[in-house]
Amino acid sequence: MSTKFANPAPLGLMGFGMTTILLNIHNAGYFPIDSMILAMGIFYGGIGQVIVGMMCFMRGDTFGTTAFTSYGLFWLTLVGLILMPNMGIAASPAHFMGWYLTLWGTFTAFMFVGSLRYPRAKQFVFASLTVLFFLLAARDFTGNELIGTIAGFEGIICGASAIYFAMAQVLNAEYGRTILPIGELPTTSLTAQTQPPAVASEPITLHSVNA
Repeated sequence: MSTKFANPAPLGLMGFGMTTILLNIHNAGYFPIDSMILAMGIFYGGIGQVIVGMMCFMRGDTFGTTAFTSYGLFWLTLVGLILMPNMGIAASPAHFMGWYLTLWGTFTAFMFVGSLRYPRAKQFVFASLTVLFFLLAARDFTGNELIGTIAGFEGIICGASAIYFAMAQVLNAEYGRTILPIGELPTTSLTAQTQPPAVASEPITLHSVNA
């Protein structure tokens, strides 16, 4: 009896996308950090994505395992950075937080390169997330509030793109056809990237065996 595993990516993308939008509504200057954002960061964006990463591991998906587990832990560390100062642990100064965000931006830039083998919608998620991390890092390095506001709006777009990609995968799979386009790459180019080139071989004949 064969077992067909469900695609866990839409779940992880929804956890990432919804939490990212809520946080960046704050970054854009509309609301302060509150318990709703922190709860989403812990449970849906954090623990939820870590679970999805483990599900990707069971499917043999290295990219998904690395991405979802890492970003789930990003949300958990971010919540920790916000809450720990209330427990008496010294808060990180803004310029040091800039290095934290720079490292996450660098990691995401590498993941974007990996995403180039996948549909355009996935590429957009990682490209916009890379830009978001570096914008937030620039805000913390410079203290420029305008950069933070721009990052907030860019982050809302990033989160919305993740939600779109998640729902496109769900709806397209349910209906067995393209309901929401995701910019699939041509099958031939994917095959060329994932399979070694064929090696021509001569038929075995009696003459070739005796030679």
